[in-house]
Amino acid sequence: MMTQTLSRSGRLTFTAPPPGLSPVVDFALDDVEGAIGLYAMHDLVGADLRLFLIDPAYFVPEYQPQITAEHLAPLGADDPEDVDLYVVATLSAGAPVVNLLAPILVNQATRTAAQVILDEDWPLQAELIAPEA
Repeated sequence: MMTQTLSRSGRLTFTAPPPGLSPVVDFALDDVEGAIGLYAMHDLVGADLRLFLIDPAYFVPEYQPQITAEHLAPLGADDPEDVDLYVVATLSAGAPVVNLLAPILVNQATRTAAQVILDEDWPLQAELIAPEA
């Protein structure tokens, strides 16, 4: 998966609604100012939906999931290098956690997105540690 420091802002169209956000498939991804690797994803249809996504390369560098052809096919991608990888960040008991079991993949060329379930043993709620400066 490609990791870059350039803005990844723009429109995303999911191949299927992300879990819990049905029927919405059209979202915008925006950089969070002053926070490299942190993004806000909000719907484009007025449903008032918002998720925070992170680039795990900045916060969970040991996270190296196996992205398969089955994950890539709905996105129209052939190689994991053709997609950006994000994980959803939430709060649990007041502490930030990330979902490493179900990352969001985005085709860099088409901006088509999908949340996938990995076949590996990654945690659903991993504690998020701030990156070293």
